[in-house]
Amino acid sequence: MNIVSIARCTDYQYDNVEKAIFQCLDEIPEIKQKIKSKPRVLVKVNLLRGNSPKEAITTHPSVVEAIVRYLQALGCSVIIGDSPGSALNFNEKLLHSVYNITGMVEVANKTGCELNYDCSVIEVENKAARIAPTMQIIKISNDVDFVVSAAKLKTHTMMTYTGAVKNLFGVIPGRTKIDYHLKMNNVDNFAALLVDICEYVKPVFSVIDGVEGMEGDGPAAGDKRHVGLIFASANPYAVDFAAIHTIGMNPEAVPTMVEAKNRNIFGGNWTEIELKGLQRHETKIEPFKLPATQSANGMGKGVPKFIQDFILHKMRPKPVFDYNACVSCGLCTESCPPKAISMENHRPIVNTENCIRCFCCHELCPQKAVHIKKNWLYEKLLH
Repeated sequence: MNIVSIARCTDYQYDNVEKAIFQCLDEIPEIKQKIKSKPRVLVKVNLLRGNSPKEAITTHPSVVEAIVRYLQALGCSVIIGDSPGSALNFNEKLLHSVYNITGMVEVANKTGCELNYDCSVIEVENKAARIAPTMQIIKISNDVDFVVSAAKLKTHTMMTYTGAVKNLFGVIPGRTKIDYHLKMNNVDNFAALLVDICEYVKPVFSVIDGVEGMEGDGPAAGDKRHVGLIFASANPYAVDFAAIHTIGMNPEAVPTMVEAKNRNIFGGNWTEIELKGLQRHETKIEPFKLPATQSANGMGKGVPKFIQDFILHKMRPKPVFDYNACVSCGLCTESCPPKAISMENHRPIVNTENCIRCFCCHELCPQKAVHIKKNWLYEKLLH
């Protein structure tokens, strides 16, 4: 039985966060059973890019601090780290900037824990993999005894939802993320990659920061949404399952949940979960707004293949640019896996024939100048 612990936490005042985090983690006996002999632990935070904690894009420093202090109380040597999504070149200078803006430097100063500045990359074999038997990962994730996934509760334009499992994509360094997006250029393959990564890393526990989440066109350009909850579990799939239900999504619409079920890793039902703390009726909220891209990669088994191909390639959602907001930084062109975006007269232009709908441009644009446009006929055909 997988224990998932949920605690109410109405704000990021540190004492309130620590109480919620410690309560959740104390209710999961596997943690203290596994963490012994003063291990080194990487707290893998969600630092998509250098954003203020107030924007609800990155894991809040109060949540990270509480996790660090919990681990330190167990005798752990703790390191905070990530390979930010915007870090096309994974280097120390960029990490300094991201750690500072997101509040991780302050956490390190308060707790005495380390921040990872080792930008070494290694290739590892993954015997449990379905799609990536070898992977390039940041070296620190392999050097520690345990990894903790410290995720953020958000929607995601490509994967519908991002939480404990998707957070571990951050162990893939810099430009390698772009390579993997290009190789696994549909939702099913990318979900398989994410589960491959999760099965290799095997986090000792996962925490989801759901005090302030993000709905709509997340993980960076959606709308901040107050939820007031902290989720934790030793099983990343189980904690994602509980969080997905809380925000009113169907787990069958979340590709990582489907992939885990297909592999018999996690069956995706409540009979596999024992809730501690808050129960299901106590966590009900108004459902999250879904991304504009939701259902962008499947029509159902009854639709003929040639119609599916026409709809997917001609009418599915596409990125469009707000040139009033765009500052011509060129990050969208650099981060586009298939190189479908070019700069013309200092303006980004997308070739929709080559676009693979990974929406990296939307996810990483620092000005939120990339929007998702839906085709009205596409919506009619799907619904």
